[in-house]
Amino acid sequence: MRRPPQYLHQRADPVALSALIECEVIPRLMGARHRSAGQAIPVEMPVISPDEVEAFTPLTLQVEADELLALVETMLARGLTAEALLLDLLAPAARTLGEYWKDDRCDFVDVTMGLWRLQEVVHELAARVPSAGRRSNDVRRALFAVVPGDQHSFGPLVIEQVFSRAGWDTDRLIESTAAMLCERLSSSWFDIAGLTGGSECHIGALPSVILAMRSVSRNPHLRVLVGGAAFLENPALVDDVGADGTAPDARAALEVADAMVQAVASVFGG
Repeated sequence: MRRPPQYLHQRADPVALSALIECEVIPRLMGARHRSAGQAIPVEMPVISPDEVEAFTPLTLQVEADELLALVETMLARGLTAEALLLDLLAPAARTLGEYWKDDRCDFVDVTMGLWRLQEVVHELAARVPSAGRRSNDVRRALFAVVPGDQHSFGPLVIEQVFSRAGWDTDRLIESTAAMLCERLSSSWFDIAGLTGGSECHIGALPSVILAMRSVSRNPHLRVLVGGAAFLENPALVDDVGADGTAPDARAALEVADAMVQAVASVFGG
């Protein structure tokens, strides 16, 4: 397991953190279940009970990530899938952490540490979920990052994994600045660039950042998606920042991105 990130000891906007948990982390974890609408869950398939979620959530504040993973592995051993664990255990746990913080049951550092431990478990589960794969002549590439200035990278981590399992070739910036985004886009071809923002406090400079991204991109038809709590609360920001679209969760983002790439190919070829 890796060491916690440095920002755990920095004070962040509490409203932004709460919004990130409620409006970004949970929807993206939910999006990890990429099932067709008509696919039924076998009745004999094991399920996670509410009591298990209730018992698991406080442990994210009390034990290390490897101990959480050991508990998750016992659930895998009894037949639960990685997708079920993402949706029915880790997502409710992250949501409940947000409720703990709003109810003053724990402080900012506690919640952030809990989310970091959940992130470590997500990393391990991702290795157990096979990618759908695409034909070599139909590779689509996406770059994900937080809006420059935003510190929490949990959302981009999970949405990257959702796209990767759907067959996209993905890349993610752990830290994000305008210069880093432009360097990556100028050095490699990407069909989509996705940025997530937890609050509006970092949105002011985003129009110039997106303009710079487009100006240096190796792909002259780069499409920019934005998401997160800031855009859920104020959809008009999508046009204000000069993005091409948004989506409320990872599942919808995947559908929007696929449609955008298809539209570009139909108009410009490729």
